[in-house]
Amino acid sequence: MPTGNQRSRTKRRKVVRTPGGNLVTHYVSRNHKKAVCQRCGKPLHGIPRKSTLNSKTKAKPGRPYGGVLCSSCSRQAIKEGVKNV
Repeated sequence: MPTGNQRSRTKRRKVVRTPGGNLVTHYVSRNHKKAVCQRCGKPLHGIPRKSTLNSKTKAKPGRPYGGVLCSSCSRQAIKEGVKNV
């Protein structure tokens, strides 16, 4: 009988044949959606599709608006910010 957290469908079930010939169920995490730009909706590059990240520096690019806007939209946002100052 699977444990409580394995009874929900948050993890994908994959049937695997072992070397002994038995069939066992492996519980695999599902892939998350790609991160998208908040302005135009284009997929962002350099951002992993994971729910848990090892470190904050690997989570997103280290530039302004990194991980939120794509490169072209972040360029426009910086220009708008300079224009308003």
